[in-house]
Amino acid sequence: MKTSNLLLPLLVVLFLSCQSEKKEENTQNQTKTENFTSNDYQDLVALFKTWRAFENPPLLEGAPDYTAETFKKRWPRFKELQSKLQSIDTTNWSLEHKVDWMIVWAEMNGYDFNHRILKPWVRDPAFYKNVWTYKSDVPAHEGPTNHSTTELWTYTFPLSSEERSRLLSNLKVIRPLNTQAKKNLTGNAKDLWVAGIRDIQNQSSVLTELKNRTSVKDDAELVAVIDDAIASTDDLVSWLKAESESKTGPSGIGKDNYTWYLQNVHLVPLTWDDEVMILKRELARAWTALKLEEHRNRNLPELVAADSPEAYDKMADEAANSLMDFLDQQDIVTVKPYFEPALREHLGEYIPKKTRNFFAIGEHYDPRPLYSHFYHWFELARMDTEPHTSEIRKGPLLYNIWDSRNEGTATAVEEMFLQAGLYDDSPRAKEIVYIMIAQRAARGLGSLYAHANEMTMEEAGGIHSEYTPRGWMKTEKELLIFEQHLYLRQPGYGTSYITGKYLLENALADYAKLKESQGDPFVVKDFFDTLNSIGSIPISLAHWQMTGKNDDLEMIKEQNYK
Repeated sequence: MKTSNLLLPLLVVLFLSCQSEKKEENTQNQTKTENFTSNDYQDLVALFKTWRAFENPPLLEGAPDYTAETFKKRWPRFKELQSKLQSIDTTNWSLEHKVDWMIVWAEMNGYDFNHRILKPWVRDPAFYKNVWTYKSDVPAHEGPTNHSTTELWTYTFPLSSEERSRLLSNLKVIRPLNTQAKKNLTGNAKDLWVAGIRDIQNQSSVLTELKNRTSVKDDAELVAVIDDAIASTDDLVSWLKAESESKTGPSGIGKDNYTWYLQNVHLVPLTWDDEVMILKRELARAWTALKLEEHRNRNLPELVAADSPEAYDKMADEAANSLMDFLDQQDIVTVKPYFEPALREHLGEYIPKKTRNFFAIGEHYDPRPLYSHFYHWFELARMDTEPHTSEIRKGPLLYNIWDSRNEGTATAVEEMFLQAGLYDDSPRAKEIVYIMIAQRAARGLGSLYAHANEMTMEEAGGIHSEYTPRGWMKTEKELLIFEQHLYLRQPGYGTSYITGKYLLENALADYAKLKESQGDPFVVKDFFDTLNSIGSIPISLAHWQMTGKNDDLEMIKEQNYK
């Protein structure tokens, strides 16, 4: 007892001393941030690296930690980084460096929005999908994705010793991540919850296929780890199904949140209402253009779909040659040596008529409209082969911030290449281009109503299906579910194809006007080469860097600070 009585005052003193030191340290950190000022671009680069390191969460039992306690604990550090960014004076910087500052600003806004509103780790079961079998055709996976995925497409089987160790390490994350999911998923977003179960179920199937590979099935240790991942995944599916019975809430984020997210994270200078108007207009325009093309071509023979693997392969080869020759010979863009190999890796294969989805239907008549959209693969090859010199732009931006640039450009060039003469040898192929535009406008319009909570995901899919010409969205339901689920998970993605196209057309118009005012000719190749050199960043930033016009961005920043 006497020992305890003597120790107690000492422990109190030590506790108070520690608390005082901690308070003093926090005060010093706050003062340090408040006193930080800089006009040095390298300070932005250093802050960017610190920010990206912070954005990657700490681990909990080997998996990224998305618990509420950890987010709360880390929030003051985030605000400190955000404050430090605001303390950087860009007044005398080059335009390119100012653009980089805006990228970091947008990414930090994305973290803030996810923390306050989107909360995929709380509302979205698909966030916990860990295993991916394919490389995305855009800079990163579409939609919110956890920080510790298993990218099966990066492995070559049979595995080397090093790759086997990497795969074992990846797969061991699945159980603790699934365990954490059952704690973190407390949201009430019904459509997100129900649709997300499919993603987790599919993971179990993918893991089973992996286990049964010839080069894997005799590896006892690897099979045991896969079995554990399957059991954990199946357990999560059972839990999700049981919990789904109680889910009754909306999944959309609402019009105001949607607009804030568009403007402050994806730097799209539009509102929810603006996007509705643009997509309605584009939907009507695409249908009208299609019907006029059909009238113009009424005396021409119908396109004939490939009816065998041999016919498809021959058509695909000819289409790839046609597109590459067009881009080069018509001076559309500087064709780099890596363009054609990047395209030819994705020419597709023959699919029987009864199992073709929307894109496969058009691809079997003439692949060039879809291959035009595969401008994506040129961009990804460029990121690998000629990475941007800016540390901030060389890799994928966070939170799908690149969507207006990558999806918008890929959609825009479908029609731009048409207008520049790609289909002069086959006028009927123009009809496919307008069908694709109508489909993208319809699905985006549905996603807008879903985010406004004016429609369920299923009802949004109804617009998507009913307003796609020729019933091409009614042949295979999986694509419909996949797309509407993605767009509900990732606000703004469903509309980015059409609104990004709109923004790119605005950029081209201002670029052409600038050239005209300077007495210089407008050269299509110069425009696309300049766009490519700027990198996979929001179209609004590319527009600014190409033309010097940033009225929309200034409006967004001013609204943010009101």
